[in-house]
Amino acid sequence: MEFKDYYATLGVERTAAPAEIKRAYRKLARKYHPDVSKEPDAEARFKEVAEAHEALIDTERRAAYDDIAQRHANGQPFEPPPGWDTGFEYSGRGRGRGGADRGHADDAGSAADFSDFFESLFGRGGPDDRQPRRAGGGPLPGRDHHAKVAIDLLDAYLGSQRMVSLRMPVLDATGQTMLQTRQLEVHVPKGVRAGQHLRLAGQGAAGHGGAPAGDLYLEIELLPHPLFRVDGGDISFDLPVAPWEAALGALVTAPTPDGSVQLNIPPGSTQGRKLRLKGKGLPGKLPGDLYAVLTIALPPAASDPQKEAYGVFARAFAAYNPRAALEA
Repeated sequence: MEFKDYYATLGVERTAAPAEIKRAYRKLARKYHPDVSKEPDAEARFKEVAEAHEALIDTERRAAYDDIAQRHANGQPFEPPPGWDTGFEYSGRGRGRGGADRGHADDAGSAADFSDFFESLFGRGGPDDRQPRRAGGGPLPGRDHHAKVAIDLLDAYLGSQRMVSLRMPVLDATGQTMLQTRQLEVHVPKGVRAGQHLRLAGQGAAGHGGAPAGDLYLEIELLPHPLFRVDGGDISFDLPVAPWEAALGALVTAPTPDGSVQLNIPPGSTQGRKLRLKGKGLPGKLPGDLYAVLTIALPPAASDPQKEAYGVFARAFAAYNPRAALEA
């Protein structure tokens, strides 16, 4: 997939105001509309300008695009880096990857008209949950906001209080997009999973006419841990054991997110064997499990006595062929 320069597609500068973007889109849409254009590639060009308009006319979507466009050039191979949209606060359903809504620009076509590049950034979500203003200008509840936040595994395992910093795309007085930052103290409940949402009541957009504010929904993302891997509520890690520990069995010290435990290695264990510690994964009504995945660690033969020890080992197992299955 190639990176798309939406500004170049519309022929506008990166500092273009929304009105300028809309004028450029309407001009190009008339030029390439398949019903009237004589251009040989009219339909493809029409879809390109419609997609560029959808990306740039929305304040929040444009801010997300601008953030990642700073590091990519048109036509370069592209894949959104993990967590690129973390920390962006959006109104409605948001514009982050996998959670975007689809606006309906004039003659922009259906959702299927947008490219894989657009989908990779903004997802393919359903309609926005924006609330129309009520007739007569009566009280109007504030819109809900959404954001993705990344937390450490230990925050999820033990629960914590932590500060999160969010950036909300807004238009300044000149019509330019800027990021408004705010910080919130958030209670991370013990056992929260990746993909779950935390609701912060009243932290969304302000209401009108005395109506209550909307809520803020924080989608949880777990940061990579140097030792532990998370799959839903289960946690796994690699546990190195010496050859004699695997062959003869041993009692070894093994880490968990909640401290070390003594783990029994059964005799005859092999590389890749999983030892399950029931209920030691992420806490919850149905707690996950913790899996120690055995890896055989070979000590180096750096000294003459160590080399001789390997020689004794080789002679004791002279009939053993580790490649027997390959020769069958």
